[in-house]
Amino acid sequence: MSGIHPSAVVEDGAQIDPSATVGPFCLIGSGVVLGPDVELKSHVVVTGRTTVGEGTVIFSFAVIGEIPQDLKFKGETSALEIGKRNRIREHVTMNGGTEGGGGVTRVGDDGLFMAGCHIAHDARVGNRVIVVNSAAVAGHCVLEDDVIIGGLSGIHQFVRIGQGAIIGAVTMVTNDVIPYGLVQAPRGDLDGLNLVGLKRRGVKRADITALRAAFQMLAQGEGTFHDRAERLGTETESDYVKQIVAFILGESDRSFLTPK
Repeated sequence: MSGIHPSAVVEDGAQIDPSATVGPFCLIGSGVVLGPDVELKSHVVVTGRTTVGEGTVIFSFAVIGEIPQDLKFKGETSALEIGKRNRIREHVTMNGGTEGGGGVTRVGDDGLFMAGCHIAHDARVGNRVIVVNSAAVAGHCVLEDDVIIGGLSGIHQFVRIGQGAIIGAVTMVTNDVIPYGLVQAPRGDLDGLNLVGLKRRGVKRADITALRAAFQMLAQGEGTFHDRAERLGTETESDYVKQIVAFILGESDRSFLTPK
């Protein structure tokens, strides 16, 4: 194919769309599928059972689809599914799944994965997610749509981060984060709402007001955090607040970061 540099190594069985571009010194494994208009810069490794969606660009020295960094992994079937129009920058690593997590790591569309960040086995990453330089997302994590993870941050395994939440730089997140939450400080305190992100998305003032009132109720209401969420669900008309309630009442393997 004219889009594949002569120095690239493409193993038999790889499926590469004619419109895709593979740069110098790349390695493409036999189980890889590259969709239309995918572009690999130089020195990219894509291996395993990895599918890369249309228009995604992978920059130099990224390693995509290697086996999980998990001592329980014994060579079982492992896959990585990457959506459309992602930007995967230099030295990013994304691993396939494990038997214990369903065997598949999934990344959505339109994400930006900055240099040196890591997406571990069995993670589920939504659309329009930004993971900043050298941040690490551990195994089995769930990042919903529009989440931003600050640089040098770490997300503990099995943690869920709700839609529109933002994690500040150099933060360790060990518990679930409510949708639209703002988390910062070395051990990850839930300090408020991602108001800047909400305004940028054009969320109506009435909904932002409802979210602020809901946050105050979760912070200062009577009963446990779970009790406050249940009560909030019966009192609100805001779809945004209902989303937070559903997130809190949903299944989780972790507890929650709660407001101070």
